[in-house]
Amino acid sequence: MIQQVFRRQPDDVGLCLIPLFHSFGATVNMLNVIQAGCSTVMMDRLTMDTLFSTIEKEKITYICSVPRLYVGMVFDDKASKYDLSSLKLCVTGGSAMPAEFIPVFEEKFGVRLLEGYGLTEAAPACSFNLMDRPAKHGSIGTALVGMDIKIVDDEGRELPRHETGEVIVRGANVMKGYYKNDEATATVIKDGWLHTGDLGRMDEEGYIFLTGRKKRMIITSGFNVYPQEVEEVLRLHPAVADTLVIGKEDLMRGEIVKAQVILRQGYQPDDKEIIRYCKEYLSSYKAPREIEFVTSLEGKDPG
Repeated sequence: MIQQVFRRQPDDVGLCLIPLFHSFGATVNMLNVIQAGCSTVMMDRLTMDTLFSTIEKEKITYICSVPRLYVGMVFDDKASKYDLSSLKLCVTGGSAMPAEFIPVFEEKFGVRLLEGYGLTEAAPACSFNLMDRPAKHGSIGTALVGMDIKIVDDEGRELPRHETGEVIVRGANVMKGYYKNDEATATVIKDGWLHTGDLGRMDEEGYIFLTGRKKRMIITSGFNVYPQEVEEVLRLHPAVADTLVIGKEDLMRGEIVKAQVILRQGYQPDDKEIIRYCKEYLSSYKAPREIEFVTSLEGKDPG
């Protein structure tokens, strides 16, 4: 499925920047490499200098990564010192790419940057902007061959074009269900359709534009973070009376994890102490990057 987007040939050389345990990384940097018979270059340490020097030295032809990398490339003024002419295609996914950066990136590096959409439950992709079709910046493209995508209301009725509703998908890449959790599976798979929890609209040409999320989830640098899990850890801290975890927009990561915290009387920890505590019990990407001490949690979402 993903090969129709990348069109990799045996002489292509990719750059592996996404962890292989991530569904996006596993498919684009491992399985598709095997399928196409091409090669990929692994990097032990990533900086902008090592990125550009590796592209030049290894004659990298394609990169699949999260928006943070491409935004960093745009801002880095050292790129002109390297020969990056081997690059033919860059692909972004995992979180939303700021639409205004796509034409800037393409002009600076002279290479197409294609954005797509997928999720762990329907890996690696459901829709993509394609090489042979005009790109609409801010769009996650059109449904891939073999995928059906609809925009529906709360009752599951398909909405007219340009109206906003939940994005639901159907195809061979949709999971059978959550492992040993029939109840959770039934909440997201209904009549063969995966209800993604993402909100969006579709135009008359089938291009999809995401507008938000229906369910509580934060996507930071391509990783999913469920606020409830972080809140449960925070509430175990002796100084925390209550908390609300939200996503805060961030140019490099798409979103960062932010926690509003109400302290118990008599406690005065600083934000660094709270963050260190969270990192003891959570993966680093799940731990809050910002703590705001408040006296009330306005607009708290009970879900």
